[in-house]
Amino acid sequence: MYIDVHCHLTDDYSAVGGVDEVIARANAAGVKRIICSGYDLLSSQTAARLAEKHESVYFSAGFHPSEWSKYKDGDFERLKELCKHEKCVAVGEIGLDYHFDDNPSAETQRKGFIEQLHIARELKKPVVLHSRDAAQETLEILQANKDCLQSGALMHCYSYSAEMSERFAALDVYFSFGGPCTFKNAKKVFESVERIPAPRILSETDCPYLTPVPHRGEFPNQPVYVQHVVSRLAQLRGVTEEEMKKQIWQNAETLFFNKG
Repeated sequence: MYIDVHCHLTDDYSAVGGVDEVIARANAAGVKRIICSGYDLLSSQTAARLAEKHESVYFSAGFHPSEWSKYKDGDFERLKELCKHEKCVAVGEIGLDYHFDDNPSAETQRKGFIEQLHIARELKKPVVLHSRDAAQETLEILQANKDCLQSGALMHCYSYSAEMSERFAALDVYFSFGGPCTFKNAKKVFESVERIPAPRILSETDCPYLTPVPHRGEFPNQPVYVQHVVSRLAQLRGVTEEEMKKQIWQNAETLFFNKG
């Protein structure tokens, strides 16, 4: 069975039959669990409704670092209540993004990141991490707030170096890979996939973005395409696709679903 641990089903999928059809298509292809990641309060609420409607869908709730302009007074309390939902498996996606000049200030991002880490600690939830052009500072914040990671963490769409992955892994961080691991020139990603321990690797699509080969260039990406990611991960690690599927499923169970 396949699992897509990070995607965005709250976007527009009308071009491919709508979100219900996208989920059904994935389920029919063996994608038995899908985690829809919130990036602000509204998307997190919408993800919760999708999870209530579809047995295979779970969700995470959080404020993406570039979305702080949408934040309103009281949203943290609303977010915390949403994270208590029985199908909410993590707080996220949260973190730092210094890629675009018009993103919120570094100070604003850091404050929101740390406050959401505290929600994860209080509710004993894993965190889903977004980090772009901010590897060292992300690591330092996680090290300073290690007590917030007692339920684990996922670095989604990992793109930093293999050496940096060792420093994150020391904090009980897992790593998910999506479409970029299928791109021919993603050498840094290839090296990370090869060197990260098997019990730390997960699969994602980050749909509707980053569509994997052989569908690269198509939009929107869909959870059904996670099978191409798993196939490539297996190839890079020198194992069978069946072995890779089983390992990823077990890893997801450990991080997200065996929290009783």
